[in-house]
Amino acid sequence: MANDIDIVSRISKLQDQFSEAEKKIARLILEDLNFAAHASINTLAKRAEVSEATVTRFAKVLDCKDVRHLKLRLAQSLAVGQRFISEVTIEPTGIHGVYEAIKSALDFNANLITTEIIEPAADLISNARQVLIFGVGGGSTIMAQECQHRLFRLGLAATAYNDPMLMRMAAAAIEPNDVVLALSLGGFSPDVTDAVNIAREYGAKAVTITPLDTPLAESCDLVIPIAPIETDYIFKPSASRYVLLAAIDVLATEVAIRHKRKSREKLRRLKLHLDNHKHGNDRLPLGD
Repeated sequence: MANDIDIVSRISKLQDQFSEAEKKIARLILEDLNFAAHASINTLAKRAEVSEATVTRFAKVLDCKDVRHLKLRLAQSLAVGQRFISEVTIEPTGIHGVYEAIKSALDFNANLITTEIIEPAADLISNARQVLIFGVGGGSTIMAQECQHRLFRLGLAATAYNDPMLMRMAAAAIEPNDVVLALSLGGFSPDVTDAVNIAREYGAKAVTITPLDTPLAESCDLVIPIAPIETDYIFKPSASRYVLLAAIDVLATEVAIRHKRKSREKLRRLKLHLDNHKHGNDRLPLGD
């Protein structure tokens, strides 16, 4: 049940119904979830300035079997991070702070992708009959579509999938000379990993853009590594999206270079018809 995990929401919801002593325990828990999840009942009672019996009653009010059960549920909520519970004391400075976070993430990742890493991946994709691009979730879904848009304009047959069932179906219908390109900011994406494993079962190769030492990375033939950089300031969208986009751009550029004449002609045709349609100048972005 949801309440078995999200004990923090339950405590916040019941604030007005607690006794004064129970409110002390609630405030202590919400202010320092890590302490509350690991402290003994005696330590917890002393810090909250209540009796051990009050701590036990507090656990019962929250539908916990005992204090041990309460601590277990607190530990489960703690897994998402204290920064999603406590007030953030350090925040980026306005608009400039958003740009700085993106720049820092890109700078950190700039040296992770080497020539030795990108060339084999670009070779696989360049020579594939078709490229199946898998990505689920908010960021990776958009990036999978973006990757499709980068590759089709170079003359590659590329299709993005973000529905778990369709990914499995596409993987099951794959041919050995096809390539899967799997995208994940975290690397812990069971749907994508399962689809990759199906595709490899039928002889296809798999390339991934994801962090090293993750289930998805271990399931693929080649890994283009990224390192997500997250801060305690949870209100700003993740700068790691730009890291994934940059890796896609590096890969697309390498693929284009492998077939310069073909790539140039495809891009020229796109530019010709887009400019005729939009009546823009020569430096307008190419269909973006």
